[in-house]
Amino acid sequence: MVGKVIVIVVLIAILASLGSALVAILRGRSELTLQALTLRVALSIGLFVFLMIAYATGLISPHGL
Repeated sequence: MVGKVIVIVVLIAILASLGSALVAILRGRSELTLQALTLRVALSIGLFVFLMIAYATGLISPHGL
């Protein structure tokens, strides 16, 4: 259950960062856009690593295949 909450929170943070980058690009702030997209990539990599660790430790398991 905790793993699901972490995944949902990180996905919301990724979407918020993407939205922040969109606003920054529309306002012409390239530095802020770069920071927001860098944060999005870091969060995405962190989420991927978390999912791999959770799978390896048995916190999550694939189903339906």
